[in-house]
Amino acid sequence: YPSEFLMQKITEDNQIPVHLHVSVSLQYVAGLKGRALVEFFHSNIAEVENEELRHLMWSSVLFYKTPSMEVMACVLLSTKAIYFLLDDSFIHADEHQSDFWNKENSDCENSSFHLSCCFVLKLNDLQSVNVGLFDQYFRITGHSADHIVTCLTRDSYNTHTFIQQLMAVLSLLARTPSPEPVDKDFYSEFGSKNTGKMENYELIHSSRVKFIYPNEEEIGDLAFLVAEKMDGLTNLPSLNILLYVLAFQVNHVEGSAQNTSSLQPKTLILTSSDLFLFDEDYISYPLPEFAKEPPKRDKYELADGRRIRDLDRVLMGYQTYPQALTFVFDDVQNQDLMQNLTLDHFGE
Repeated sequence: YPSEFLMQKITEDNQIPVHLHVSVSLQYVAGLKGRALVEFFHSNIAEVENEELRHLMWSSVLFYKTPSMEVMACVLLSTKAIYFLLDDSFIHADEHQSDFWNKENSDCENSSFHLSCCFVLKLNDLQSVNVGLFDQYFRITGHSADHIVTCLTRDSYNTHTFIQQLMAVLSLLARTPSPEPVDKDFYSEFGSKNTGKMENYELIHSSRVKFIYPNEEEIGDLAFLVAEKMDGLTNLPSLNILLYVLAFQVNHVEGSAQNTSSLQPKTLILTSSDLFLFDEDYISYPLPEFAKEPPKRDKYELADGRRIRDLDRVLMGYQTYPQALTFVFDDVQNQDLMQNLTLDHFGE
């Protein structure tokens, strides 16, 4: 251990996304290759001597306790746990985290060391994995609020690969069988007797971890929500969601030495008539079993919405992934001028 193929695969995956900035400590990790990377894992991260590193992924992550703060992490999957190697700026950014992160190493701040915090979620504590719409993200749930993490991969391939690796590792775990039979018939599995509507599709792994996938009704609910935001201008049956993608909105910061740009996470939804940007809560929904009250904000909050017919041109950058797109809309003050004139002129 490990095989040459695995070392090559982990080396290839050890690349920070070019559009995201990380601390010096994580840049050091990203510079490790092959055997050096495996040795780094065993000497600095692994908690048990005989655990094997199986998969590595760079992703933005969100914690249930700090739902508004997205942080870059190196996610390492072993045969015993999932490790989130975090950017050290995360710990100092929020004062409310003192109970979440212990600060034993605060005396090292002024030294030449670059510290990273490592959040550990043991596979034995894992209860469920919720996969987001179109595999853009997934949420890992443990037994308490401290053990809920969302990985915003913004990439269906990375999500699919991680889920496959996680299922393979969970198959190695020896767990006591459930007292009740896991196998259910189709109707009791999918049909809710109270509402008569389909529940989300659940796959119960042999390790008793639930893998929950969204069903078609989530898209229907989203289409209904989008139609509501459009003030009923469009009839719902004809409204189709053509694209759902987790993206960043680029805000240019003027006046700095070099014109820097900050990236604001947004959910982009394209319909046959409109383009929407939503602020989405990726971590709080569906509600965990131990949640005593609903989250402070809705799952989707409209940030911006424009009609496609007002779109003047789309500018495309020439760089490779991630691709930058600029949408230029006509600046029409009263968009529905003709409609209003007609109403005024022809009576009530």
